[in-house]
Amino acid sequence: MSRLLEGKVAAVTGASSGIGRAIALSFAAEGARVALSDITTEPKEGGEQTLDLVRQAGGDGMYTRVDVSLWADVDAWIGDIVREFGRLDVIVNNAATYSGTALVETTSAQWEEVMGVNMTGMFNGCKRAVQQMLTQEPVAESRGRIINLGSQQGIVTSPRDTAYGVSKAGAIYITRQIAVDYAKDLIICNSISPGKVVTGKPGLPMDPALMENARRRTPWPRLGRPQDIANAAVFLASDRATFITGSNLVVDGGWLAG
Repeated sequence: MSRLLEGKVAAVTGASSGIGRAIALSFAAEGARVALSDITTEPKEGGEQTLDLVRQAGGDGMYTRVDVSLWADVDAWIGDIVREFGRLDVIVNNAATYSGTALVETTSAQWEEVMGVNMTGMFNGCKRAVQQMLTQEPVAESRGRIINLGSQQGIVTSPRDTAYGVSKAGAIYITRQIAVDYAKDLIICNSISPGKVVTGKPGLPMDPALMENARRRTPWPRLGRPQDIANAAVFLASDRATFITGSNLVVDGGWLAG
């Protein structure tokens, strides 16, 4: 059976832990050469580093320390990917952070940090990817694919985390804008909005009250796993995702349908 991403070059931000790690490993398993970035190589959930697992499974990849909020970091990273692998077929803008504070409790520094990583980081990744993709010849009706990580909390509300919710709403919007502006150039842009996904991330995401609310609100009889999101990303990164651009794929176990 042929692998869905055979021969493709894929870049993933926030690839050391959680959803980004699962996406990177799944891309590699489907035949992609993966360029990983994060501010650390150590997974929050523990275990071996993502690039080590890629290589142990026979995959090809590279890791670069990148602060996505800095244009210079993202610019250099994409340049290095193209020099190493020849092109860029897919980028997943996954890196994100949160403040865990409601509006009144959110300081200017917290707001700027969340927006710097979640929104400016996504802008940097999208812009630099589009710059590169515009120079490439189309393959299977596409010069390249962009996948942005939104959230169900960018569609409804984000309890006790105003900055995070606003940034994820922005992720869904910028996806639509890029999809429309660059459709004629055969650049595809979609977003994935996870529901409650259990990762190794400490702090507010694992707050017992929020976890219980998520279990109560989710019709499917379990919460999400990073692999659930990775499966959706593999599809959107593949040539099987035809005539799909500007879409926000919700992967939430039915939360928003309830």
